[in-house]
This record gives sequence, C-alpha cells and structure tokens, in this order.
Amino acid sequence: MKHTLTVHYEIIEHWSELNDQEQLLVQKAQEASLKAYAPYSNFLVGASVLLQNGEIVTGNNQENIAYPSGLCAERVALFYVGANYPDQAVQTLVVVAKGTLVKPEDCISPCGSCRQVIAESEFRQKTPIRMILVAQNGRTFVFDKASDLLVFPFGMD
Repeated sequence: MKHTLTVHYEIIEHWSELNDQEQLLVQKAQEASLKAYAPYSNFLVGASVLLQNGEIVTGNNQENIAYPSGLCAERVALFYVGANYPDQAVQTLVVVAKGTLVKPEDCISPCGSCRQVIAESEFRQKTPIRMILVAQNGRTFVFDKASDLLVFPFGMD
C-alpha cells in the first residue's frame, strides 16, 4: 500500500512581513544568537519560544571541544521551558542563524535531534508548535506545526 505525505509551509520573502509578535520573536532569537558559544564552527544559532502565557524564552547554541557534548539553540530553549515552565505550552518556536555553514538564502532547519525534541514537546502538550525558520538573508519559512518537520518521530504513533 502506497501512502503520500504532504508538508505544509509558507515562504515569506522577509521576516519583517510577519505580525508584530512574530517579528519580536525573530529579534529575540537574533539577540540570543549573538550570545552563542560557537568558537569551533563560528555558526551562531539563536532560538526564541513564545509560551501560552505570553512569556518569551530564548536559547543559543553552546559548543564544546569534546564534540558532541554541546547543545543546539532549540534544545537549550525547550529544555529551559521544560525545567522552568512545565505547565506552559509552547506556541511558537523561532530559529535564526549566522555563519558560513549555509548560504544566506538557505533555510536554517533544526537538526534531527532537535526535531525529535520539538516533536516530543508538541506531543506532550497535545497542541501544535508553530515553527518559524529564518534564513540569513531574511527569507522565512513558516510551519503551522512542528510535526511537519519530523513526520515519523521516534516512539510516537
């Protein structure tokens, strides 16, 4: 039996076309990226998370010479939310990055480990997480639910 998967997302030419709240989230993620610890890759990643209570939490990548002991921005932010706001659902997650690892127009997409953590966060809270991924040139990819990034997450139906 053959099945078809459809992923829904929107491409916006520049993040300044987002609504005011989402623009603020992009700005917060950009600020967080400037505080990243990335001496090995020089790839600065920032994430911001909007919680259902309106609180905004940020995270950034933290590298370590004993690779892979570092942690991505998305997981830093989501694990902080889990530790400090366990009863607050994540509504939106924004990811931005700066560096030479990808072209300026390329989508900055979460790694597989981050996708799994995001998918489990969405599963645990039983509501979708809106994902906004911002390329270095401002091009923006919007997913209404994180599960569109990882369609067959580990351990979930």
